Amino acid sequence: MTHDVDLLAIEIGVIWRLDDRGRLPGPEDLVMGVAADGMTAAVGRDVPGALASRLLDLVAGGAPSPPGQPPEVLEQCRVLLGGTTTVSSGPCYVVPPPPVIFDAPGAVVLRSDDPAHAERVRPLRPPNWASDEWDDLLDGRDGAPWAMAVADEQVVAVCHTPRRTPDGAEAGVWTAPAFRGRGLAAATTATWAGLLPRTRLFYSTSADNHSSQRVAARLGLRAIGWLWKLTR
Repeated sequence: MTHDVDLLAIEIGVIWRLDDRGRLPGPEDLVMGVAADGMTAAVGRDVPGALASRLLDLVAGGAPSPPGQPPEVLEQCRVLLGGTTTVSSGPCYVVPPPPVIFDAPGAVVLRSDDPAHAERVRPLRPPNWASDEWDDLLDGRDGAPWAMAVADEQVVAVCHTPRRTPDGAEAGVWTAPAFRGRGLAAATTATWAGLLPRTRLFYSTSADNHSSQRVAARLGLRAIGWLWKLTR
C-alpha cells in the first residue's frame, strides 16, 4: 500500500511536471505536501542550491500538522525565502478506481471517447474557454479526456485533464455559476474517472473553495493531505 505522503509526492509531480532535477517550473518557490504519515516538498527551479537543500531538510525533519493547519516549519521556510512570500493552500484527494458512480437528475453527460459527443459540444464553447483551447480539448490534445454536462443547449459543467504524466492525472473541474449545487461537477468527475482506467487519479482544490470540497465529499473521495504553496 502506498503511503499518503508518497501519494502527495506523486501528485506534486503530476501537477507541476517537475524537471530532471525534481524542481518546480514556477511560479512557486516551494510546494509542501503534508499528510498524516509524513511531509514531502519540491522547490522552484530558480531557488539557489544551498537554500533549496536547507528548505528540503527542514521539511523532511518537520512534524505533520492537522489538515488546514500550517506545519511549524512553514514559517521557517517563509523566512528563508525572504519573508514576503505569499502562502496558499488546499486539500488533496485520490479518486477511487472506476466505477465511480454519481447521477445528477436531468443531466446529460457527454464524454470524449465518443466523437459524436465532441461534435455536439463544439459550438457550445463556454466564454471562459479560449477558442484554441476548446479545439485542443475536443480534438483530444491538451486537456483530454473529458466529460461535460449539457443543459439548455449549453455546456454547464466540465471535468477535464489539465495535468497528466505516466504517474497519474489531475482532475480539472468547472461548473457554470447558474448551475452550481446540482451535482453536475460530481457527475462529470465520476464519468471522467471512468475514462482513465488503471490510472492514479487526483483531485485537489483551494482552502476557500468549499463548493469544490463538497464535490469531493459527494463522490466519497479520500483525503490524503494538504498542499502548501509558497510564492515570492
